[in-house]
Amino acid sequence: MPRAGLSPAAVTEAGAALADEIGFDGLTMGLVAERLGVRTPSLYNHVANLADLGHRIAVLAAVELGDALRDASQGRAGSDALAAVAAAMRTYVKQHPGRYAAGNRVPPTGPDDALTIASGRMLAPLAAVLRGYGLDPEQDVHALRMLRSALHGFATLEVEGGFRFDTDVDESFAWTVGVLDRALLASRGAGVGADPGGR
Repeated sequence: MPRAGLSPAAVTEAGAALADEIGFDGLTMGLVAERLGVRTPSLYNHVANLADLGHRIAVLAAVELGDALRDASQGRAGSDALAAVAAAMRTYVKQHPGRYAAGNRVPPTGPDDALTIASGRMLAPLAAVLRGYGLDPEQDVHALRMLRSALHGFATLEVEGGFRFDTDVDESFAWTVGVLDRALLASRGAGVGADPGGR
């Protein structure tokens, strides 16, 4: 019999919180059971296995991050919107490194997978910010990949202690976002691979 009060959502939340504390790679069903105060077999009434739990955590992370990016960009446009979503993504990764890692390591199984849908929800606010720069439509995917890669890389390196110099990390982040903003402004109306300066 499933324990009263225990549900797939509760197990997922507990797993996500634990992943944030110890790292996604360290997550086990036994540790989640211990966190919830149940025997490990009880979890299998709610999630199929560790892979299923990881998938559920990845979906949760994509939904949460998508909501954070959407809220941050609300009512903003252009450079202000870019700065807001960049800060929101950095904050989320710093606060939830384990579940964010799950969102990047667990592959979706297809177009109808909940993770595919949630990932689209997460990317939508970034795409909306980029549309405000008036880029050539053929550049949209390239710009989205650039923006996501830059923000992901910075936040992940920061969380993992990859920045060793004394220079203030906040200043470096602001500098990075400024460079992204100028690059996007310079690319306005330029074709794929074109030199924005016309040289």
